[in-house]
Amino acid sequence: MSDATQTGRVLSADGTPLKKSLNRALRVQKLRALALIAPLLIFVLVTFIAPITDMLFRSVENQIVSDTLPRTVAALKDWDPDSGEVPGDPAFEALYKDLFIAQELKIHSRLGSRLNYEKVGMSSLFRKSGRAVEKMGDLYVDQFEDLNDAWGEETTWVALMASPAYGQAATDWLAKQDAAKQAGQRFSTPPPAFELAPGIADLLPETAEAFSQFADFMRTEEEETALDDEPWTSVYSALYRDLMAAPEAAIAAYSGPQADLLQEARTAVPDFESASRKAQFLEADEDWGDVSVWQTIRVYSPRYTPGYFLNAVDKQLGPDGITDQPETQQIYLMLFKRTLFMSLVITASCILLGYPVAWLLANLRMRTANLLMILVLLPFWTSLLVRTSAWKVMLQQQGVINDVLVWLGLVDDANRLIMINNQFGTIVAMTHILLPFMILPLYSVMQTINPSYLRAAKSLGATNWTAFWRVYFPQSVPGIGAGSILVFILAIGYYITPEIVGGTTGTFISNRIAYHISSSLNWGLGAALGAILLAAVLILYWAYDRIVGIDNVKLGG
Repeated sequence: MSDATQTGRVLSADGTPLKKSLNRALRVQKLRALALIAPLLIFVLVTFIAPITDMLFRSVENQIVSDTLPRTVAALKDWDPDSGEVPGDPAFEALYKDLFIAQELKIHSRLGSRLNYEKVGMSSLFRKSGRAVEKMGDLYVDQFEDLNDAWGEETTWVALMASPAYGQAATDWLAKQDAAKQAGQRFSTPPPAFELAPGIADLLPETAEAFSQFADFMRTEEEETALDDEPWTSVYSALYRDLMAAPEAAIAAYSGPQADLLQEARTAVPDFESASRKAQFLEADEDWGDVSVWQTIRVYSPRYTPGYFLNAVDKQLGPDGITDQPETQQIYLMLFKRTLFMSLVITASCILLGYPVAWLLANLRMRTANLLMILVLLPFWTSLLVRTSAWKVMLQQQGVINDVLVWLGLVDDANRLIMINNQFGTIVAMTHILLPFMILPLYSVMQTINPSYLRAAKSLGATNWTAFWRVYFPQSVPGIGAGSILVFILAIGYYITPEIVGGTTGTFISNRIAYHISSSLNWGLGAALGAILLAAVLILYWAYDRIVGIDNVKLGG
């Protein structure tokens, strides 16, 4: 008796257990099927899933405030916005440090634009303050250089703040760069990374931080070393604050490079002229004395915010919580309602116009039907922009339709119809453009309806109308469902046609989304509007499935 018989296991021809062999074969089949659909799957992920995911993220992303003003955001956590007073000097000092770096990196205007969406005037405030903040440290630069000319030399600062290894590396790098230039060669070696001198961060913490930021900026943005330029004015301000805060004994005990210079400065700084950072900002722009400015920064300091979605439904997130937008700015809910209403009207118009055409195509001889089908498909061969512009010519008050109506005497020349730049013009133009998307599904379904059903109904005594309504129409409903889904989803997202012929009363929410994406650059609000529109379509699709049943929708067959 064989081992397989004794154990009760069934083996394949190669002696492998049959169950294991079948599992391996199924696994190979699945991998082969996955390999076949992988290109399509990757295409869908890249062109559909990834953009939608990015849109959803942008609708709540708010990292620019906390990334650009990290110290200010931290300082405002201890500020009471209900006090009615602006924060104290620590918050203004934090704002100075953050804004100085931001203006060097040229990102302060982007931050102003972001906050300007929430409070008008923030953009100009940050642009103006960005120009002023660089000069706020000039007061200390002049006094340090008047005290000793050495403070105006790059080598003094590198010797004081940098490690000896960095100083030597920077000197060598500059020598190699000069040699390459003299030889006419291309020099592509990056500058050395900056390193602080041992113990300097403990003695001069603010200066060490400011100088490190300056040196890193020179390396990454300018592709140079700290020996190539005089430090930022913020470094001088930081040195003044450090020397005022440091005990004289600590400075006297310092024996590193530039010790004599540092001790001389420590003795002199108490007599330096100084200015309150708060006073400097108020001099740059009096709006920094407005409590609402600081409240806006504080409210929008979290890295994620519901503010865009609130704006998309005519609400706003402010110091007092969620409130309604001013009546003059409440437009989005109205646009959503208009978009839904007009999309439904366009869908209904396409059903009314497309159903007879599809019935005619389905019941004519094949040769005639094919000829007429070319006329149905002909608009696809013409530019959408051309077709829309043609309707603008047709519908305007001095256009073809009004001229014909005046010629026929149906309309007085002084009272020509206004059919453009309104909802009527949008509905007419979009019905014409989307009509083929209704005719084709209807035609595909109607072709499958056996004409003998109608003859049988009539032979049993039914009238033409009864035979159509009770026998033919129910069988064409799946085609109506398929065409309605196509037309409605296309209509609700259209923006080119409403933009050209819609005017102020015929535009869709998609036109506002396009405006925020391409013109105002408020991508967060545009993404929030797009996310709400997507959610509305999915909800309507779910409702349609519950009421009609998506399984009953057919494109033919």
